[in-house]
Amino acid sequence: MIVVTGGAGFVGSNLVFKLNAMGFTDILIVEKLSKSSHQDNLLDCQFRDIIDIDVFLSTMQKRRGYSDGIQTIFHQGANTDTTDLDKKAMFQDNYDASITIMNICLEQNIPLIYASSASVYGDGSTFVENPDNEVALNPYAESKIRVDNYFRSHRNKFKSQVVSLRYFNVYGPREKHKGSMASIVYQLHCQLKQGNTIKLFEGSGGYESGEQRRDFIYIDDVIKTNIFFMQNPQISGIFNIGTGRSQTFNEVATAIIKWHGHGEIEYIPFPPGLKDRYQSYTQSDLSLLRQAGYVENFFSIEEGVNAYLDKIETKIE
Repeated sequence: MIVVTGGAGFVGSNLVFKLNAMGFTDILIVEKLSKSSHQDNLLDCQFRDIIDIDVFLSTMQKRRGYSDGIQTIFHQGANTDTTDLDKKAMFQDNYDASITIMNICLEQNIPLIYASSASVYGDGSTFVENPDNEVALNPYAESKIRVDNYFRSHRNKFKSQVVSLRYFNVYGPREKHKGSMASIVYQLHCQLKQGNTIKLFEGSGGYESGEQRRDFIYIDDVIKTNIFFMQNPQISGIFNIGTGRSQTFNEVATAIIKWHGHGEIEYIPFPPGLKDRYQSYTQSDLSLLRQAGYVENFFSIEEGVNAYLDKIETKIE
């Protein structure tokens, strides 16, 4: 059996769909059912059951079920709202649950692949998996750093695989439920469906209007890296998951305008509330990922936008 926490979410549901395509259907989906409102993502997926995170953790800690037959735990569940400043709630969702799962895997020798984030690099310019490069600009990033540091401090105790995947800016199908936290690609696409104007931030952080840069990675590439590590359980560590190439928000907007066949860009004032909490530039260093043996190429933003919009305009988002 494979366990996917956050399995009804953006990355999780795409992972379940891919596992189904590979022939895996004995999948246990773990969700925070009291808050889960996006189970439409699972309409075309096959799985054994879906249970609440608290029930799953309690069952696993008491060794009352599941653990003997678990092949891998993909821990994708998290509060991903980078604007949420409630540190206590953020840590309950992201840190406490992650550490409990990690300890279960440590005690029961279960391979673990979990989602981290490029947010751990803050406003730095060096995106290498090293504590010297990590600074939290918000509670979300701090929770991710703390989980990775816990893994680092306990790494020598693990007999089974543990992999932390630091996702950069992910976009793709099944993200609609994320609302304001959905990718810029989805948000700009929705703007053009409703009118003829795409709105981007004016210049900030030394960048001209729309020239802030991010490493945008298409969801299919994220799923491929998860599967790679599942198929290579001898590999453990912390790895960046990006394309290795930063592209501007203007490039994103241009690709979306080209797909729609119409549209123009309007620059709006940079929100004061995001000052000192905004990453104006990210670009993943893929050295460790390549050293681990991952050789696949990645979608460019132009390729990814076309693949994404072609897909969601012909089937359920």
